[in-house]
Amino acid sequence: MGGVRELAAPFVAPGPCGVAVRDRLKHLTPQDEKVLRAVGEHQGALASRDLRARCADGLEHSKETWAARKRDLTPLSSSRIAGAITKATHDQWALARRCQAAHIRNLEAGIGTLRHRLSLPIGARGTKRAAGGYRSRGEWFHKSRRLAALEARHAAAVRDRQAGRVRVVRGGKRLLNTRHHLADAHLTEEQWRERWEAERWFIAADGESGKRFGNETIRVTPDGEVSIKLPVPLAHLANAKHGRYTLTSTVAFAHRGQEWADRITANRSVAYRIHLDTDRRRWYLTASWQRPIVQTIPLTTARARGMIGVDTNADHFAAYHLDPHGNPIGDPHRFGYNLSGTTTHRDAQIRHALTRLLHWAKQAGVTAIAIEDLDFTTEKTREKHGRRKRFRQLISGIPTGKLKARLVSMAAEHDLSIVAVDPAYTSMWGAQHWQKPLATPHRRMSRHDAAGIAIGRRALGHPVRRRTAPPPHDQRDRAGHRTAQARPGARGREGTRPLATDHAPRDVPPNGTRKRQPSASKTVRDAPSTHQWVQDSLMHTG
Repeated sequence: MGGVRELAAPFVAPGPCGVAVRDRLKHLTPQDEKVLRAVGEHQGALASRDLRARCADGLEHSKETWAARKRDLTPLSSSRIAGAITKATHDQWALARRCQAAHIRNLEAGIGTLRHRLSLPIGARGTKRAAGGYRSRGEWFHKSRRLAALEARHAAAVRDRQAGRVRVVRGGKRLLNTRHHLADAHLTEEQWRERWEAERWFIAADGESGKRFGNETIRVTPDGEVSIKLPVPLAHLANAKHGRYTLTSTVAFAHRGQEWADRITANRSVAYRIHLDTDRRRWYLTASWQRPIVQTIPLTTARARGMIGVDTNADHFAAYHLDPHGNPIGDPHRFGYNLSGTTTHRDAQIRHALTRLLHWAKQAGVTAIAIEDLDFTTEKTREKHGRRKRFRQLISGIPTGKLKARLVSMAAEHDLSIVAVDPAYTSMWGAQHWQKPLATPHRRMSRHDAAGIAIGRRALGHPVRRRTAPPPHDQRDRAGHRTAQARPGARGREGTRPLATDHAPRDVPPNGTRKRQPSASKTVRDAPSTHQWVQDSLMHTG
């Protein structure tokens, strides 16, 4: 076991703290769409202006500058709309800062790997912990130039972070770059322009407890009627009292509709967002609210009814059901998905696979699902796996962040808990100890199925290694009998097996008891051990 790093203890993942539901705004009139576009364009321009001011403040931001920006926006909209815009601006700036810190850590990891490999002789062999030297002098030279480029990028990123400078694009950097590759994206300039403007619109409002139906800016009644508080410059478009515009479309949330109705009836805060899907030419309204933080169940409670270990792969989930003692039950289950295509398609594939997994977990009667606490941040760099392009594509295709959030949220709706375990050595040890013993002519075991068993056993508190076979009979007294089935805290777990009571040689065992008395020997050779002489009757000859 030399060189094996210390494993982190498993833990129960905390449940979701927020809820979001969506419904389509159907049968909108041309006037409704005109008003929505005008509101989105006007408030989107205010949001862009506020984001620019926030980025200019940098690290000198304070409550006074926040209040000043909100006062500047209030005459052009309203106090509540200005508050929603400034809050969204701060969230976007904070996200940019976190991404900047992650970018710096990624550059530091790449620089460290390059410096290590460049310091080794040409052709030096690597180890399990670190890569070896480069194969040729030409590759060494190009990697030295690569190191200089990364060091320059790192220095620039550190200067920006120290100065509080971030780079943010409202609408998304990817969509902005698509403007230069319209042919590859199969878009015309008009289509791109429409999508770009729709992404930069701002039609959202945070909820406020105590106000009517939980939101004063975008109000949705229990009957599904949607009305918007128009900004001051657009007040002439109102068709209701107090500068409000009521849409002809109504909404009805099929998912969590009763929970949403209970909140707005009690005038509890609900946030709303209206956006346009340019591909489908449809308008949607999204409602979201926060839930109180629920205490997770203890780890011992999650282990009471066994566990389902899930191994995450690039195209499927490999799951195995284990009892509380860590023994596999039944056959392995695989839930496939296809992560090619658009983001919406990938998200739907993951959601459908998780739904099948959760339904099977409920049928199995468990209360928890074990999954690896994956993080491929340091594994995706081209400096560490430059030649292994397929491996880099494999780990980059696994949506670890989205998978965690999806699984925790969906499992909470089924009253299931998620136990996160250390992912180290699960595939290697699972294949070593479980793949071959469980394979039968009617059951095909893959490396991923065995990894699911290893994950489940680690979540249950058992070692991955299965029970070892006893030593040969002639070595029992010398080699002893070791087992991995005992609890980690059991005394004598790794010790020699006590001698069998009915096979104790010559003397009474330490406990002083026997299951049966020794029988008298029938041979002269064994007479001294029993202290009894046995004489057979003489044969009669005639």
